[in-house]
Amino acid sequence: MSQDAYIWQRQWTPAVTRAMHDSSSFVTQWRVLAAELDAGGRWNMAAPDWPALQTAVRPMVLVVRINGQLKDFPQTQVLQQIVRLRAQWQAAGVTLAGIEIDHDCATARLPAYAAFLHALRQQMESKEVLSITALPTWLTSLALDALLAAADEAVLQVHAVMNPRQGLFDPKRASGWVQEFAQRTRHPWRVALPTYSTRVTWNARGMVTAIESEQATLATSDMAQELMAQPQVMADFAAQLERDAPAGLAGIVWFRLPTEDDVRAWSASTWRAVLTRQALRPDLQVQARAAAAGLHDIILSNNGNADATLPLAVRLDQACPLADGINGYVLASDANGNYFKRAQDGLLRTGRQRTIGWIRCPDNSTAPALHVEH
Repeated sequence: MSQDAYIWQRQWTPAVTRAMHDSSSFVTQWRVLAAELDAGGRWNMAAPDWPALQTAVRPMVLVVRINGQLKDFPQTQVLQQIVRLRAQWQAAGVTLAGIEIDHDCATARLPAYAAFLHALRQQMESKEVLSITALPTWLTSLALDALLAAADEAVLQVHAVMNPRQGLFDPKRASGWVQEFAQRTRHPWRVALPTYSTRVTWNARGMVTAIESEQATLATSDMAQELMAQPQVMADFAAQLERDAPAGLAGIVWFRLPTEDDVRAWSASTWRAVLTRQALRPDLQVQARAAAAGLHDIILSNNGNADATLPLAVRLDQACPLADGINGYVLASDANGNYFKRAQDGLLRTGRQRTIGWIRCPDNSTAPALHVEH
C-alpha cells in the first residue's frame, strides 16, 4: 500500500526541506500545497523551496485548496489560476504527476463541483492524475457518484471532520466511512490520516473561537481541548487497512509532513516508525532535578523511539508540602496527597524533556519520591 504525504506549509523553512529529504525513502508521493482560495475570494500562494522540488526523488502532486465557505465559486478564474500555477511549477523544473483539488464544499454544491472538475480535466495532460479530497458527509448524497466519476482518484478525509468535541479521529467511525466509500467509487482512492494535534477553544456560548494547529499554547482553560492523533492508534488503523483493504484502496496520505518546527506534529522518529511499521516504544520517565537548597524541578523525559502521551498525573512526595505545576500541569490534591494533574493533553516527543512543576522539600539529603499515573 502506497504512503503519500501532504506538505502543507505555505512558507518553506529549512526544517521543511530537511524533513522532506529525510522522509524520501519511505514516502511514495508528495502532495504539495501550492495555493489557497480563501472564503473572501483572495488567493494565498505558497512559497516552496524550488530546488527541493526539482530534485525530489518522489512524484509530485500540486494541491490547490478552495475554501468550502466561498460564497460564489468563480470557475473561470479558478481554472485560469490553476493553469498558471501548473505552468509556473513546470517552468521551475518541477515534474508534476497530477493536480489535487481540496474543496470542502456543502453537499448541495456537489453537482457544480463536478462540472468544474470536468472543465479542469480538459485543461490537463492525459498522463496527469486529477485527484480530489472527499468528505464523509458527502456519502449521503446521490451526487457523489458523478463527482467521483469526474476525477481520476479521491482521498477520503477521516480526520477533523466531526464536531471538535468528538475528537480529531475516531477509528470506529473512520472504518465505517472507509467501507461505505469503497462502495461508491470505481476509481482508485486513498485515505488521509493525521500526524498532528490541534487545540480548539470555545466561548461561553459553545462556539469555536480559535483553532491552533502549529504553535503550542500551554495556558489552561476549561473551554479548550487538545485534539491529538495518537501514534499507536494511527499505526493500528493503518495496519488494519493493510490487512483488510477495501476494494480500490490504493494507499494512505498522511497529513501532514512533520518537521522540527511544527510543535504540534509527531517527531521525526515517530513518523518514521509509524510509516515503516516499526513497533512503537515510548519510554516516559519522571525525575526531580535539584535547583536550589530543598527545591527541585520535576521533569518528564521520553527516551523511547515514539512520542509518549503526557501522563494524567504525577504523585508527589508527601514529605514535601510546597509545590506548583507549570507547562500544562496544575497542582491538585486528594485523600492520597498532592499531585500534578494534567490540564492539557499532549505528546512528549522522543528525546525531549518537559518541566511540569517544582517541589520544595525540608530534607535536602534525598530526592523526593515521585510516581507517574497514566
